[in-house]
Amino acid sequence: MKYLRFLIPLGVFLGLVAFLAVGLKLDPKEVPSPLIGKPAPDFVLTRLDNPAQTIRRDDLLGKVWMLNVWASWCVACREEHPLLVKFSRQKLLPVYGLNYKDERMAGLRWLSSFGNPYDASLFDKDGRVGIDWGVYGVPETFIIDRQGVVRFKHIGPLTPEVIRTRIEPLVRELNG
Repeated sequence: MKYLRFLIPLGVFLGLVAFLAVGLKLDPKEVPSPLIGKPAPDFVLTRLDNPAQTIRRDDLLGKVWMLNVWASWCVACREEHPLLVKFSRQKLLPVYGLNYKDERMAGLRWLSSFGNPYDASLFDKDGRVGIDWGVYGVPETFIIDRQGVVRFKHIGPLTPEVIRTRIEPLVRELNG
């Protein structure tokens, strides 16, 4: 009985240590998205470069495509951008931007200064479409299949490793 008084707190302590150890090994960029395996949220947005032209989610059905959420005020987007420009030159899939909670002219100046990797960039001034996609920070990147189903989400700036080990194999599989 005497030992039980010491064994119970020790067992609780060891359980807590194990729980925290597992948590420390998790990647904070690997936040599970409820959208994975579900149809991409519907949208109709104007193009950043042409407010008279709209693009709908349904316009993109039939092809594998990437949605990259960005903003001119986003420091991490500036870090990611050269890699995104380089990746888009490979033409593995169409890359669409979602200019999130930004000013149209600021976004256009940013693309003019740093290069435009997007087939088109959609203008989401108030962030409502971003909310539908579950965006809570920028940059975020999604891969959508031919049927319009979200297959991948990456939170934070893309890295060469993420592109090489996650995105390129998935795109080859989806296009295969």
